[in-house]
Amino acid sequence: MTTDFIAGIAVENTAYSFDKLFDYRVDESLVEKIEIGKRVMVPFGSGNRKRQGVVFYIKNGEAQKLKAVASVLDDSPVLTEEMLKLASFMKEHYFCTYYDAVKTMLPAGISYNITTTYTAVKDVDTEELELDLQSVYNYLLAHKKPVKRENLIQTFGLEGSVFDELCKRGFLRKSDEAFRKVGDAALKMVALNEDADFSEIKLSPKQNSVLEILQLAGTASVKEICYYAGVTTSVIDNLVKKNLAFYYEDEVFRTENNNSIIENKDVVLSDEQNNAYQKILSEYKEDKPTVSLLYGVTGSGKTSVFLKLIERAIEDNKGIIVMVPEIALTPQFLSIFKSKFGGDVAVFHSGLSLGERLDEYKRVLKGKAKIAIGTRSAVFAPFKDIGLIIIDEEQEHTYKSENTPRYHAREVAKFRVKEHNALLLLSSATPDIESFYYAKTGRYSLNKLTRRYGNAILPKVVVADMNEELLNGNTTGFSHELLSALEYNLETGKQSILLLNRRGHNTFVMCSKCRETVTCPNCSIALRYHSANNKLMCHYCGYSMPYLSECPTCHNKSLRFGGTGTQRVEQQLGDYLPSARILRLDADSTMRKSSHERLLSAFADGDYDILIGTQMVAKGLNFPKVTLVGVLNPDSMLYADDYRSYERTFSLLTQVVGRSGRGDDKGVAVIQTNTPENNVITMAAAQDYERFYDSEIVLRKAMLYPPFADICMVGFVSQSHMSAIKASKRFTDSFIKRARESYADLPLRLLGPSAALVAKVSNKYRYKLIIKCRNDKRFRRLLNETITEFNSDKENKNVTAYVDMNALSF
Repeated sequence: MTTDFIAGIAVENTAYSFDKLFDYRVDESLVEKIEIGKRVMVPFGSGNRKRQGVVFYIKNGEAQKLKAVASVLDDSPVLTEEMLKLASFMKEHYFCTYYDAVKTMLPAGISYNITTTYTAVKDVDTEELELDLQSVYNYLLAHKKPVKRENLIQTFGLEGSVFDELCKRGFLRKSDEAFRKVGDAALKMVALNEDADFSEIKLSPKQNSVLEILQLAGTASVKEICYYAGVTTSVIDNLVKKNLAFYYEDEVFRTENNNSIIENKDVVLSDEQNNAYQKILSEYKEDKPTVSLLYGVTGSGKTSVFLKLIERAIEDNKGIIVMVPEIALTPQFLSIFKSKFGGDVAVFHSGLSLGERLDEYKRVLKGKAKIAIGTRSAVFAPFKDIGLIIIDEEQEHTYKSENTPRYHAREVAKFRVKEHNALLLLSSATPDIESFYYAKTGRYSLNKLTRRYGNAILPKVVVADMNEELLNGNTTGFSHELLSALEYNLETGKQSILLLNRRGHNTFVMCSKCRETVTCPNCSIALRYHSANNKLMCHYCGYSMPYLSECPTCHNKSLRFGGTGTQRVEQQLGDYLPSARILRLDADSTMRKSSHERLLSAFADGDYDILIGTQMVAKGLNFPKVTLVGVLNPDSMLYADDYRSYERTFSLLTQVVGRSGRGDDKGVAVIQTNTPENNVITMAAAQDYERFYDSEIVLRKAMLYPPFADICMVGFVSQSHMSAIKASKRFTDSFIKRARESYADLPLRLLGPSAALVAKVSNKYRYKLIIKCRNDKRFRRLLNETITEFNSDKENKNVTAYVDMNALSF
């Protein structure tokens, strides 16, 4: 009996309930090409439609009854064996499929689409064909290459089954082909056609709104037009079809700013920094998996400690991953690291084009870059020998993915340092409560920086009671202390930062007659008013409508605005301080490529006096000219319906206050609140993290919250409200029954099921079950068995269930 080669393959688009590594036969023609970590095309399912997959193992065995691998897609492996182990870890811990995990690791630009194509069979008699089908045949005959199914449907307006019928009749050949998603290194732009005559063409109101923008601006990106006109891309497409406008691509470089001047300046550490560095260095040298927490006050010079450690790891020819929580922080970090290490630095974040992401991934994979800097996705940089992973501002929620697979970058980093015997360094002025607990109890090592670097000192913090301001007749929304400090900074040429963690102009619109709030028709959430485009917008599904004074419920013209967003603050400050140069930094002002870098560079260069922004201005930024920070309305964060609300508020306040006084001049911070007596406010004002930790850890232990238990959320989503409710109850009953029968020893507490905090998003209803547990193998097995049974039940066919361990929100 002959022995064949068998490949174990993770196949895309499999259901979680029956996902596994599928065995395929490797025919002799592919034996030399196939390797672990390469992508392949395989037939799958009863119809044998082609799907792509990744090779996890190759073994010998009897394979005659197995389906054969159709083709090998890669010339060299795109994933290392360590990353394939990571995929298995993610499947078990985050309840995703193998391919979901693999897809998350790979840059979007490297992905393939499997598409059905058609070619014409030559030298056949087409007289029996109807006229429209003859047109299809002749069209394909004229094309030398296969034509995609979707292109034929769009060209001829026929159903896809028509082309399959022509294949059965012997006129066409059908095949499945893999097409690379190579990203365009360009921004799609729109401009008016100079020769167009608008006088005789009737346009819709939406087309007219696009036309007005283009007449004013001359040219704009598709994304900008959709935002400001409140339209979809189909409206722009129709203008292009009418020859009134045209698309073009604005060139961008696939890897920007790679020609940095390398400055070989020695990093000078203070005695306190050097003590921390020496301790962490000794852990790095031990050549075993280690986690260390670097806890230092804002401005204490944690980055300098990073740089010294990275220098040593580069000497050892090791790979280094440095993660930051926000895209906004990447440019400042990048300029520091590229000036020090030049072309050894690769960048990983979602702000890059598909082509740029692909290029940076390949640079790391081929060993042409030793340092990967970026947001959450940088944790998957494909280094073959990692020595050091650094997570800056490690407490930030952006390190947790809210889409499948719902991983936390810190947990993935722990897995990778274990595989590489490397060091994971967590860094923050306000560490995650769980991280500080593990450091205090010896699971992590703890290193402290208690003083700011050089001559800088922590800013003076003033807590402004907005109740008192209102009693004194101040209705501006800005305290007397803050306005006075802003005026002083303007007079003396200093800069200021204001934090308001709400974008838009107003946070809701309410009718003064019927008292109804204007809500999104697709979501159970209020629409927010945006003055930049004069529209009411949903921040969940993207729905927008023009602002009208008429109430959509009672039709009285009695709508009034409520709440304040960054756009309104920008407008009000412009009225109070007309000479001030004001910059707004939020999701609306940073839609264009590289806009974070451009706007922050302008502020750093002194082109603006005041920076207003959401939480992206609170962390990691270093502007020596900033001597004033103002925090507007932290109360909305403080009293959110979430056990982490105190921690998040304390962290954000401490971080943003730390942006002030980082140069030679002493800084001031003003926190405006209606509850100045709240302990979180007073402890943040005192920059006293350890006192906050001592109070918070007692509460966590009493309420059985992390780190004393894990909190697992099982979510249920359906377009039918009743289906979501019934499915969540069926799952809960099944889980309880199975736990009592086979897992009675597990400590479990169940809450719910109940509606999610935002019960409807994009016309889908959401319910949840909360389970307090110990996230070990037996609990994961219990949950996996329950989900598999749930997915196999036909009653649940219209409901999607998912698991989110230690979710950000419920």
